[in-house]
Amino acid sequence: MKNLLSTTLVILVMAIGCQSPPNEEKTVEKIIEKKIIQMDKALRHVVMFKFKDESSPEDIQKVVDAFMELPSKIDVIQDFEWGTNNSPEGLAQGFTHCFFVTFKSEEDRDIYLPHPEHKAFVDVLGPHLDKVLVVDYWATK
Repeated sequence: MKNLLSTTLVILVMAIGCQSPPNEEKTVEKIIEKKIIQMDKALRHVVMFKFKDESSPEDIQKVVDAFMELPSKIDVIQDFEWGTNNSPEGLAQGFTHCFFVTFKSEEDRDIYLPHPEHKAFVDVLGPHLDKVLVVDYWATK
C-alpha cells in the first residue's frame, strides 16, 4: 500500500511539475513531503473541549476559528482536523469539540506547546473552557 501511494505521489508530482510554474513546485513538494511523513510516522495530539454553559455559540466559534488558524502560524504542525461530537452513545461527558494536531516528532510538539501563537490561542480559549482532555500518541498503521 505504501509503495502504491508513493508511486502515485511521484506520478502526481511529475504531472504537476510539467504544468506548474516553478514557484508552485515547492508548494507541491511540501504537501507531498508532509503526506509521506504522515504515512511513515505521526505523533497525534488530540484535544477535546467541554465549554462553559454560559459560553455562547459565537464565543465557541471564536475559539474554533482561533484554533483553525494555528496551522498557518506554526510551521511544525503537519496536519490538522477537527469536528464536533455526534456519537449516539451518550458517553461524551459534555465534551463537544475534538481537534487532531499532527506532528512528525516529539520535538516539534515541544516547539508547538510554548509557541507564542499557541499561547495566544489558549488566551482566547480560557474564558470559555470548562474542561479539556489531551491525549498524545504515536499513530500505528
